[in-house]
Amino acid sequence: MGYRIQDVISYLEQVAPPAYQESYDNATLICGSRGDAVTGILCTLDCTEAVVDEAIALGANLIVAHHPIVFKGLKSLTGRNYVERTVIKAIKHDIAIYAIHTNLDHVATGVNKRICDRLGLTDTKILQPKKQILNKLVFFVPVKDKDSVLDAVFAAGAGQIGEYKDCSFQVDGTGTFTPSEKANPYVGERGKQQSEQEARVEVILPAFQSNQILNALKKAHPYEEVAYYLSSLENENQEVGAGMVGVLQEPMDAEIFLDYLKEKMNLKTFKHTASTKTKIQKIAVCGGAGIFLLSDAKRTGADVFITSDVKYHEFFDADGQLILCDIGHYESEIFTKELLGELLSQNFPNIALYLTKVVTNPTSYR
Repeated sequence: MGYRIQDVISYLEQVAPPAYQESYDNATLICGSRGDAVTGILCTLDCTEAVVDEAIALGANLIVAHHPIVFKGLKSLTGRNYVERTVIKAIKHDIAIYAIHTNLDHVATGVNKRICDRLGLTDTKILQPKKQILNKLVFFVPVKDKDSVLDAVFAAGAGQIGEYKDCSFQVDGTGTFTPSEKANPYVGERGKQQSEQEARVEVILPAFQSNQILNALKKAHPYEEVAYYLSSLENENQEVGAGMVGVLQEPMDAEIFLDYLKEKMNLKTFKHTASTKTKIQKIAVCGGAGIFLLSDAKRTGADVFITSDVKYHEFFDADGQLILCDIGHYESEIFTKELLGELLSQNFPNIALYLTKVVTNPTSYR
C-alpha cells in the first residue's frame, strides 16, 4: 500500500507542529486532497507557476513549500495575479500544495539549524524561546497504578524537557472521597468515606497536545472520575522559538569570516555594517526577516547577526555592538528545500522525491 498525502503531512507536522506557527501565517495544506495517493514530492522554498509546471513534468502531485503561496483569504480565483494563477494551475492538475513555514522556523531542528550547520556552528540554542506554549498537568492516582498511568501519559507526549524524556515529579499522600449512590467506585463503597494511598504526579507538556494527553490519562486511569489540574506556564520552551545562536569551533578574523559567510551561504553579494569586531566566534542567525531579534542577538553577546530584509535605518541599530549582515531573504532560506528533502527521504524512501531546479528568487543582482 502506497502513502497518501495525509501520511506526509502527519509526519511533517510531527517535525514542526502547526501550533508553533505565527498568527499571521498559513502553514497548512493550501490545496489538494489529503486522501490522494502520493505519486511524487517536489520540495521548494516558494511555490510559483513555474514550480507547478515542474511538478507536472515530473509527475509529482505534492509540492512541499516553505513559504505559503496563500497568506490571506482569496475572495475569487480568476487568475488576475500570480497567486491565483498558481493555485488554479495546481488544482487543474490535481497537485496538492503544502506549506511548512514559521513552524519550521521555530523548531530547534528547522531552518535556522540548517544555516548554523552550513556555517559549522556548535552549541546551538534558540535565540528567542517562545513562552506560553507549555502546560503543567497535575493528577492523582493510586500508588499501585501510578507507573501504568504515567507510561500512558508519557506515550501521549508529556514529560519532555529538552533532551530529557519521561520527566515527572511525584509525592505520595492520602486521598479521600465518598462515592455517591450512583457512582461505580474502583475502590471503596457507595455512601462511605474512603481513604486511599495516592501519588500526586506533575508533568510538563506542550499546550497543543493537552487534549490528547488528557484523553490518555483518563483512558489509563482506574478511577471513574479523575482528579487533575491543568495550568498554563510562563516558562520558556528552549526547544521552540525564533532565531538561533551558536559558536565557531575556532575564532576567525572579521574579514576572513565575512568571506567565509559568502562562500558557505553561496552569496553573490551581501550587505553588512562595519567590522567592529577583531575576532568572530559567536554567531546569531535568523532565516528570512529577522531584524526583530537584533536585541536578542546583542543580549547573547553575538559578534555577528545574520538575517535579511534589513531596512536602511535599522543598520544603525547595530550600534557597533556586532556586525549586522543582510544576506537576502531567498539566500538565507534556500537551503530549506534540502532540509525538507532529507527529512522526507529518510521517512518515505519509496516515494519519488525532487528538489526544485526553479530559481524562485524575485530579485536579481548585477
